[in-house]
Amino acid sequence: MNLPAPPPGSARPGEPNGRIPVASASLSLAGLVESLLFVADEPVQPSQLAQALRVEIQAVEVALHELAETYVARGAGLRLLRQGGRVQLVTHPAAAQAVEDFLNLDLSTRLSGPALEVLSIVAYRQPVTRAQIEAVRGVDCSGVLRKLLHLGLIQEVDRLEAPGRPIRYGITDQFLRHFGLTSLDELPPLPPEDAAQLDQALALGLEPESSGDP
Repeated sequence: MNLPAPPPGSARPGEPNGRIPVASASLSLAGLVESLLFVADEPVQPSQLAQALRVEIQAVEVALHELAETYVARGAGLRLLRQGGRVQLVTHPAAAQAVEDFLNLDLSTRLSGPALEVLSIVAYRQPVTRAQIEAVRGVDCSGVLRKLLHLGLIQEVDRLEAPGRPIRYGITDQFLRHFGLTSLDELPPLPPEDAAQLDQALALGLEPESSGDP
């Protein structure tokens, strides 16, 4: 029996804009979402996935949660990275060395000690200014900041409402991918004494800066 088509502009329950959801006899919605993330060149908004699959965004969020739990449960080599409202497939941090060896990545790009120190300050207390970072480390950090900006591990977030309006820096999605994190919540907690010392030094760095940012 042929059913009459719905009138133009009418939407079926759970179907945005009345479009028929993408269906598959062998794939769940989580599987379809995984396929789209696999072919995506960059992090995507869940709303983009919902539009492509012609389903409600709530259904996509459920599928993303299911996918993330499945990866963890079976010890998969992939993880879901969520940052700034976007989502992306990334490799598990435990596979970093194997991936590096397989792709023959340039080992000279390994980060130096000073670069890791600056990254740690930014990651734990972003957004921070150059003066705040230098107050913690006690040395000029302009060169290190330029390198980290070039590598895409940090970014200029905004400017502090203070004399000279110094730039404030924060971490990027590339930082999370580089260290195999899905969010900053996965960073190991700082010991209370170290956290207190860090905050004290950062407070000293809020004084007016005497030079411009890189």
